Amino acid sequence: WIKLPIINMTMQTSDLAKLALFMYLARLLSKKQDMIKDFKKGYLMVIWPVLLTCLLIAPANLSTALLLGASCLLLLFIGRANTKHLLLTIGLAMIPITLLIAAAVVRHHSESSEEAALAKTNSSALTARVETWISRVETFIYGGQESDTDAYQVNQAKVAISKGGLLGVGPGNSTTRDFLPQAYNDFIYAIIIEEYGLVGGGFIVFIYLVFLFRCIRIFKRCPFAFGAFLALGLSFTLVIQAIANMAVTVNLFPVTGVTLPLVSMGGSSFIFTCLAIGIILSVARNVEQLEGKADASSAKPAVA
Repeated sequence: WIKLPIINMTMQTSDLAKLALFMYLARLLSKKQDMIKDFKKGYLMVIWPVLLTCLLIAPANLSTALLLGASCLLLLFIGRANTKHLLLTIGLAMIPITLLIAAAVVRHHSESSEEAALAKTNSSALTARVETWISRVETFIYGGQESDTDAYQVNQAKVAISKGGLLGVGPGNSTTRDFLPQAYNDFIYAIIIEEYGLVGGGFIVFIYLVFLFRCIRIFKRCPFAFGAFLALGLSFTLVIQAIANMAVTVNLFPVTGVTLPLVSMGGSSFIFTCLAIGIILSVARNVEQLEGKADASSAKPAVA
């Protein structure tokens, strides 16, 4: 995190890195379509900035790095990258994830939560982050004590969802938001379900799917590869982030700390979302202008 002195707001540098990375990827994919399937001349030139960016983000925010990597790999798949190369990259990425899960399982059967908390307190910054990742995975697999912050948040989110039922308790009538620490940020989806029920929660999912569908249409209609890949990549990262946030809320994924785009209260994350949607709208407007000019040209009567 960095603090902007004039407006007195903290900004997450990974949001700026995501925007720059997708612009760079879109440029490379648009220029290397004829050699993207070649590992040395095409794929390696495209994948190394993705790996470098994710490795730089991971120590401070592992979940953001994983989601960013998933979005980039999906964009590379759409960009006709070799499937074997993509599977190789995914396999390499699964190695540290598997080690993280194994560490959580081993620690659960070897030491108590008090010993883990003491080790986290007496460790360096990077080691403390690793301990946090392990504890979150351990909490997701085995559950946790109420004294554990992550376990408490997940349990309160479950309470909010159970109160919502089919139609919810009504707008503004949530009671769990007074006990849920991240009620307006990471776990806002639980409050939406509590107030608007399963219908409201399903509607939020539907809106994100419609957004993705519209962005795919923009991608298919855009005649320029750079704009098409940029719009699609930004839409992928927003929708994947939304899916991850909602999956955490309903306990389908370990606690990540990512926000729900356009819904959660946030600073730099909200700014990145607005910038991403603005770029997508700019590409869409350019497509409409080009289609309008093409229609006008075809409608001109032939000169005798």
